[in-house]
Amino acid sequence: MAERDERCMVIDCHTHIFPPPICQDRAPYLAADPAFRILYSSPRARIIEANALIDEMDRSGVDRAVAMGFPWSDPDLVRRHNDYVGEAADRWGGRLLPFVCVDPRASAAANEVERCLAAGMRGVGELAFYTDVLDEWLMEALDPIASNCQARQVPIMLHANEPVGHDYPGKADVPAGGLYRLIRSFPENRFILAHWGGGLLFYELLKREAREVLGRVAYDTAASPFLYDPTVYAVAVRIVGARRILFGSDFPLISPKRYFEEMASAGLGSEDIAWIRGRAAFEWLGLGTAALTG
Repeated sequence: MAERDERCMVIDCHTHIFPPPICQDRAPYLAADPAFRILYSSPRARIIEANALIDEMDRSGVDRAVAMGFPWSDPDLVRRHNDYVGEAADRWGGRLLPFVCVDPRASAAANEVERCLAAGMRGVGELAFYTDVLDEWLMEALDPIASNCQARQVPIMLHANEPVGHDYPGKADVPAGGLYRLIRSFPENRFILAHWGGGLLFYELLKREAREVLGRVAYDTAASPFLYDPTVYAVAVRIVGARRILFGSDFPLISPKRYFEEMASAGLGSEDIAWIRGRAAFEWLGLGTAALTG
């Protein structure tokens, strides 16, 4: 694919792909992994291979997409899934931007991150905590991973979700205070907080400390059509600016077209929409000479 001007490029910063054996028969994986069972026990919960993601990108006008796996509890499965994501990125000629996904609790997590980043992966994530409360244990577990990401100038994507409202598969106990303390513990790292940061972005209205601590955080829009009124776009732009908002679809959960429709209805200017649809991700992910370097 010929590279387009970054000012026009549409980048989906949040998608998930799975190796063919898992897509063809998820039953043994449901039995073996509690977190996978929480998210994908329903047959309505889609899992897709890389070619299905590329097809959707073509239909929706998406130029590039961050592709991520799953934080399996089995280290061997983590490795095989990351290999699949990396191989898919190679096969599709730069359209897929691979992230390495691990369970930070695993003893081999830091080595797996090192292996995959050394092979050219673009970031770490989505790190999620579906079965444990995000607590102080994560600071120690994340330290070697954060150090590697800092050295390579790549971001870490963290799963976040709002602490109130309706329940749904994957809605975990992710307290805003714990997420905030984690980010504060790694001031040299860049983070992407999925799902509007679970509302953490609204605390950037606080007069002291929060805006400075969260200044190296970007927020993605993943699952927004299921969670928020479209006015969230205009509110978020007023609080943090469009340069820190990244379009993420969480595909195959929702088609990118749904997001584009909501952005168009939110009263945003064309410049803000251009930043959210891709320009901000181009900088945040370090895809060109204008990339954010810290």
